[in-house]
Amino acid sequence: MQISKRLGAAVALVTKNNRVADIGCDHAYTSIYLVENKIASKVIACDINKGPLQRAKENISRYGYSAIIETRLSDGAKKIAPGEVDTLLVSGMGGGLVVKILSDSKEVVESCSELILQPQSEIYLVRKYLHEIGYQITDENMVIDEGKYYVMMRATKADGHQRYSDEVCYQYGALLLKNKNEILYQFLNKEKGTYEGILHKLFKMQTEHSKKREDEVKQQLEYIVEGLRYYEM
Repeated sequence: MQISKRLGAAVALVTKNNRVADIGCDHAYTSIYLVENKIASKVIACDINKGPLQRAKENISRYGYSAIIETRLSDGAKKIAPGEVDTLLVSGMGGGLVVKILSDSKEVVESCSELILQPQSEIYLVRKYLHEIGYQITDENMVIDEGKYYVMMRATKADGHQRYSDEVCYQYGALLLKNKNEILYQFLNKEKGTYEGILHKLFKMQTEHSKKREDEVKQQLEYIVEGLRYYEM
């Protein structure tokens, strides 16, 4: 079973032999990969849509893993019982939806030893929410897949509530910055050029809306510049 580079990087964060809930499994390619490569001892493949879940069942059967991979029609992790899995894997969704899935199933989240998350957008919301519920990000990676940038993270329970003193760590990831991740460095430089171009256009417009947007862009540029300073240390 072949999976995308971004999913492969997310799956690489899963603790070996854990029981995994694959939330939003689609056609179950990731679930099959987890079992085929002896990463997970059991997988519960969940999806909110009947069509993809039926195709997931067919794929699982075709690969001969019906005894190890179970499918469930589920809105997020709502059909997972607390203590049933060790790893909650949520990938390929916006940050807001990832936070909703976690907040809608607090008992399940609490019972898991790890969360493997790969939000597609608003990643700072996910990082902030994890710290609010007493989780710490213990591993984080960033890859480029088909020209797009993706971040994946592993979170576990912390001894106390975690907070970053610097907003830039929520924006771009404390571990990625600390480890001077090369993909993040490339991303930050790309974003710097993009936002500087936007700011240049806004300067010319000088409307009420453009001035408000100008402040937002300046703030984001400050985060980018601050992030790039980590690479100068």
